[in-house]
Amino acid sequence: DTIVFDSVSRMSRNAEEGFKDYQMLYHMGVHLIFLNEPLINTSVFDSTKNNLLNINIETGNTAVDDFFKGNVQLINNFMMALAEQQIKAAFEQSEKEVTDLHSRISQGMREAKKNGVKIGLPQGTTLTTKKALDCIAIIKKHSKDFGGSLEDPDVIKLCGCSRNSYYKYKKEAKSN
Repeated sequence: DTIVFDSVSRMSRNAEEGFKDYQMLYHMGVHLIFLNEPLINTSVFDSTKNNLLNINIETGNTAVDDFFKGNVQLINNFMMALAEQQIKAAFEQSEKEVTDLHSRISQGMREAKKNGVKIGLPQGTTLTTKKALDCIAIIKKHSKDFGGSLEDPDVIKLCGCSRNSYYKYKKEAKSN
């Protein structure tokens, strides 16, 4: 399986969770592709693992052999730690960008309020959507309360909306 992300920020907003998810998916065999951060694709991580040193030294001296095997293992551990650090750094940068964006938006809204700009819709404003208009038309046509032949549960299914939305639309239909 393969999952393609535009950016690392699309996988997770939190660095710690993102890295845990990355590791979990990687160990499940899922290939991860990041279009904007190709250096953390799982294929790059795989190639790092495949390029680890595999040196078998047999000098006949146990102390020398153990020394070289230990150094090779240290180098391999170092390479894997660097690869993991790159992945963590990408998630941390993504988290920082999201945090910065939130603070810039908040700051912009505060500045706008200071300058007298009203944020959001005025209180009491109602929005009429195409779905609401379609549901109201169905309610007026099919509901027993408007001369139709269907009970409320059947009209709700016909509208394809939630129960609460249905009764809100029905109330609007009665007031029109």
